Amino acid sequence: MEPTEATLPLFDEEPARPLADRLRPTQLDDVVGQDHLLAPDAPLGRMVAQQRLGSAILWGPPGVGKTTIARLLADAGNLAFEPVSATFSGVADLRKVFAAARSRRGIGQGTLLFVDEIHRFNRAQQDSFLPYVEDGTVTLIGATTENPSFELNGALLSRTQVLVLKRLDEAALSTLLDRAEQLTGHHLPLDDDARRALIAMADGDGRYLLNMAEQIQALPDTETTLDTAGLAHHIQQRAPLYDKAQEGHYNLISALHKSMRGSARTQPCTGSPACSTAARTRCS
Repeated sequence: MEPTEATLPLFDEEPARPLADRLRPTQLDDVVGQDHLLAPDAPLGRMVAQQRLGSAILWGPPGVGKTTIARLLADAGNLAFEPVSATFSGVADLRKVFAAARSRRGIGQGTLLFVDEIHRFNRAQQDSFLPYVEDGTVTLIGATTENPSFELNGALLSRTQVLVLKRLDEAALSTLLDRAEQLTGHHLPLDDDARRALIAMADGDGRYLLNMAEQIQALPDTETTLDTAGLAHHIQQRAPLYDKAQEGHYNLISALHKSMRGSARTQPCTGSPACSTAARTRCS
């Protein structure tokens, strides 16, 4: 059946970009929560100021700005930005990038090769980076959520600097909500407790927070201010990050142990045999 004029606009319209993408910073000063890397006296801040960007691995949880920082580093260094996903790419794709980078180098332009999920490349694929990082054909910025010491070749680690990104704290997440409201021109229909609950639910993930804010702004009745119960009705509680074989497993165990130690310190010592020696020492 031939399309009619009534149906054509439906397919011609460009889908709206997600709020998280529309709020992506356009300069390094706008990145929140990573001042320990981007401040003037911090590692990346010094590299940018000196225009001497070195290869690095950005290690951190999802939604903290790894991809954004890589793009902005390329802009700040006037480097061609070549993004590659280790999930979908192989050595053949990398060879094309290296060939293009070598051509650019011949005319005096550098290349920043950004590899997302770099830990998904196997050892042989990781080895393919070595000569091009070694001679400066590309500046490699890899992003990973996994511990580089376990997942990346020692030879690659010796040619890069591992930089740890932090989960976004409450102040950084609150700044993102303020920016979202400013961009959209709509205040989130949340009372103070619900706003704090939404930030807590994000668990340091800025992308998740903005996705949830976009859902809340799309609710049909935005005139009603939601309390925490109303927020819970519309937004599912986020499950903690967990993977039984990697960092998440040990992070949760550590959190459990710390909470148990904290609980033990608050328990009064009764002097009974069940009271541990350490507890009796604290009580005395």
